[in-house]
Amino acid sequence: MDYVGPFGFNGVRFALGCLVLLPFLARNGLNDGGSLPAAPGVFTLRGLGGGLVAGLVLFTGASFQQVAMIYTTAGNAGFITGLYVILVPIIGIFLGHGTHAGTWIGAVLATAGLFLLSVTSSFTIAWGDLLVLIGAFFWACHVHIIGWLSPRGDALKISFLQYAACSVLSMAVSLFMEVNTLQAYLAATVPILFGGIMSVGVAYTLQVIAQKKAKPSHAAVIMSLEAVFAALGGWIMLGEFLTDRGMAGCALMFSGMLVSQLWRLPRRA
Repeated sequence: MDYVGPFGFNGVRFALGCLVLLPFLARNGLNDGGSLPAAPGVFTLRGLGGGLVAGLVLFTGASFQQVAMIYTTAGNAGFITGLYVILVPIIGIFLGHGTHAGTWIGAVLATAGLFLLSVTSSFTIAWGDLLVLIGAFFWACHVHIIGWLSPRGDALKISFLQYAACSVLSMAVSLFMEVNTLQAYLAATVPILFGGIMSVGVAYTLQVIAQKKAKPSHAAVIMSLEAVFAALGGWIMLGEFLTDRGMAGCALMFSGMLVSQLWRLPRRA
């Protein structure tokens, strides 16, 4: 946020995510019948509607998170955003999803681990933290939407549509609320490229692909390990110090993932 406003940043990085997918869409063919059921082609009414809904929720979650970064710390944002690991199964209850005990235990372990990893003694509640919490709710909703869409459609096409919708909405808001110059975008080239290629083009797309098989609650626990990989990556590659508290947090989060995946209901005799 040092150079470009949050909406402009999101608009460009999600547009870049679309560009990353274009070669793969071209290879597969845009009209090969891989869209949502009941109609061939990617730009069918049903397929377009699903992608736009996912894009709208993605835009809302990303916007709250990005704007909140102006008013809160990275540690606070990381922990509060990670609360979607609990919000996903809670929302699932209202959607009629069955959630076994292992998922709840795994979610609680992951949340406790995230707390140890992200929250320090200087943790305070600020205005930005409320924005992050609202964003976490929309991230949880997005996990459920992708969990419904992905098994019913082509992951690349769903991803492309939601990125395009999010980019257009973000740029529209940016034009009215921000003043971003070409020089500002150029100054933010590195974070924009990383955010567009790795975060959107790779990570978000892999989420859509994975949720063809993974339940939303399981996906949430697994995706919460992002904080673990970030901490371990900083420790190994950047020489950052990982405290005993941080290592305990990583262990708890990894345990939460294993419990949610390996827990089995007792068989009836």
